[in-house]
Amino acid sequence: MPDTSTAVDMPPPAAGAAVFLGVRHHSPACARLVGRAIEKLRPAYVLVEGPADMNDRLGELLLGHRLPVAVFSHYRDDTRVATSWAPLCDYSPEWIALRDGRAAGAEVRFIDLPSWHQAFADRADRRTNRYADAETRYAEATRRLCAHFAVDSVDALWDGLFEIADPADPDALQARLDAYFELVRGDAEADAGDRAREEYMASWVRAAVAHAGERPVLVVTGGFHQPALRALTYRQDAGCDWPEVPEPPEGALGGSFLVPYSFRQLDAFAGYQSGMPSPGYYQQLWEAGPQAAARGLTRSVAERLRGRRIAVSTADLIAARGLTQGLALMRGHAYETRVDVLDGLAGALISDDLDQPLPWTGRGTLGAGTHPVVVDMVAACAGEQEGRLHPDTPLPPLVHDVAEQLARLRLADPAPDGPFTVDLTDAAGLTRSQVLHRLRVLGIPGFTRVSGPADGADPVFTERWEPGAAGGREAALIEAGAYGARLDEAASVVLGERARAAGTEAGPLAGLLFDAVLCGVGPLCDELLEALAAQVDRVPELGPLGEVLTAALGLWRHDRVFGVARGRLLGSVVAGAADRVFWLAEGLHGGPGVDFARLRALAAARDALLHAPELLSVTREAAAEAAARIGRDRRAPADLRGAAVGLRWALGVPDDPATAVTALASTAADTLGDWLAGLFALAREEVTAGATADGEPMIDVLDGIVAAMTEDDFLTGLPALRQAFAFFPPRERERIAQRLLERRGKQGSARSLLRTTADPLLLARARALEENVARLLDRHGLGAAR
Repeated sequence: MPDTSTAVDMPPPAAGAAVFLGVRHHSPACARLVGRAIEKLRPAYVLVEGPADMNDRLGELLLGHRLPVAVFSHYRDDTRVATSWAPLCDYSPEWIALRDGRAAGAEVRFIDLPSWHQAFADRADRRTNRYADAETRYAEATRRLCAHFAVDSVDALWDGLFEIADPADPDALQARLDAYFELVRGDAEADAGDRAREEYMASWVRAAVAHAGERPVLVVTGGFHQPALRALTYRQDAGCDWPEVPEPPEGALGGSFLVPYSFRQLDAFAGYQSGMPSPGYYQQLWEAGPQAAARGLTRSVAERLRGRRIAVSTADLIAARGLTQGLALMRGHAYETRVDVLDGLAGALISDDLDQPLPWTGRGTLGAGTHPVVVDMVAACAGEQEGRLHPDTPLPPLVHDVAEQLARLRLADPAPDGPFTVDLTDAAGLTRSQVLHRLRVLGIPGFTRVSGPADGADPVFTERWEPGAAGGREAALIEAGAYGARLDEAASVVLGERARAAGTEAGPLAGLLFDAVLCGVGPLCDELLEALAAQVDRVPELGPLGEVLTAALGLWRHDRVFGVARGRLLGSVVAGAADRVFWLAEGLHGGPGVDFARLRALAAARDALLHAPELLSVTREAAAEAAARIGRDRRAPADLRGAAVGLRWALGVPDDPATAVTALASTAADTLGDWLAGLFALAREEVTAGATADGEPMIDVLDGIVAAMTEDDFLTGLPALRQAFAFFPPRERERIAQRLLERRGKQGSARSLLRTTADPLLLARARALEENVARLLDRHGLGAAR
């Protein structure tokens, strides 16, 4: 840590007064001010913006962790789920306040509302950051300041005003900070959440002043809150009792734990919502000052680029150094700032035209298409440091539960050293699979599923898993502890949350159902099935409905592993979805084109009628009548009309194939392929084996219709025809080709017809071109004998 012994020549505070230090989170300059203020004032209390529900556990924060770490807070009730992080690194002002305040003998307290409180409920992102203060709300003030000082971003503005300021003049720095925060707060109206937080923090300040006697109270908060806290603290009608720490409402779950954090997570370029970008640079600035930080950043960028085999010569670095120094002088900086160094490096190392502004001219994540050298420069600024908790840090029960299960199943130390197979038909293997899938749905790193059954009808009874990097597993497990104390409970809660988020989106619920089965979470399967059964009557589209029906029917018919076959609730999902498929299909109108999702939905309804008729309220006869109405409806899409005819054949309902022949003959050339795609999707086998009342094979009928098409019509319809015949597997296509050769009295290999040397569509167009040329030659008497 840098020397913080320089005295702050501030006048001594009045007895019992509060000294307010407004800071920017993760600012080295602000951290130094906090350390100097504590040394000079020797306060009775140091009050810090942070979750007050951690006050009884502040000792955990000071166990000797390797920073960065974060206070992870979670909350869950029937209507709201919230998670939040309060990160702390070596140069966070809040960390210096906690550490140095405790070392100086002060009573240290967090004074902000717990992260689960309703004051945080309006944050746009439920996975938010406590220190994401109101920078967006005072954007207009900072925009004017940026324009005045001729800088591109608030980060460049901050560095020039504060981070490279003369450390020997802390009073001037403090005055600039106060003026800065007064200005930006003056343009911003705090929202209801911030007002509630500020009222609560002010109540802590008043109580501390009342209990401090003759000693001062130091208050360290985000600068946005400082002006309001000054006014609220000395309000005449306010009490001065210690405020109570709110408890979660009855029936809700909430709490806080420490988690390891990393510089990558702290980096604004990676999406961090508050504080400073480029934490690796600011760590060097904190430890060694601005000159060493500038040299270190240049060295880090050069080493990273060379490690990626990007040429960076000594001449390039000399040029970058000259550009950096020139930019710093031109911009009036006493030392080179982060942006000076990055601009100098970009000017020396990038000769290409850039499609977008350099990322440090603004804020936010890197966009697609960012120049690769710029990406590596930003990564070098971020640094690689990762936090680690002290071994004595209390952890949520889930961490211990998972460690015990992984050890018992031989998935922990020593972990598998390569891919391994799990036998789902073996009880021990199924247990192993369920634990791995629960970790997967919780997002815990360490294992990746390579292969296995894709749905309930998939005749695969083994899974292949691959161990991977377990970095971040501890933090992920601590965060997942918000969902439950046991692995099965946490996975169940996460899946339930996904189910609520899906609403009437039947497609996500279908995958969710199979995830619940794979996890073996028991009662949750029943809850999901009840939700699906209730929601299928409201699903507005055939495609997603077909996914639900396929998944549920496959499990109902074929499950031999997971214990859900022939289940009552699965049956109710199958019945409701099949009824809904026919209701939606009969009213569907549309234009050309093949919608494979709706064809799969009709195929799933066909399978339900064939294999689970006892579940359905619709009979085969009723379904066939509905299919007949769809087939006659000229406003229905062609693929759906073809599928309706195929459905009748597949159900074995007596129907003269001549009806299909008539329908085929009257179908326009550009939609014939669509019609056939629907027919083949529902009745492929019936087509290959079927015949008209006169005994003519249906393949011959199809060949006659296609052969009678004009060249132009054939070319128009060829792409759709190829798409339709793709429903036949290779062996069946070969049999069809053999039949076509026989009809024409030709000898040859049917297989060779399926293996052309060029795209059949291209060959057809070439033939049409040749015919056109021949007709043109004939018209002018230039034709040759053919």
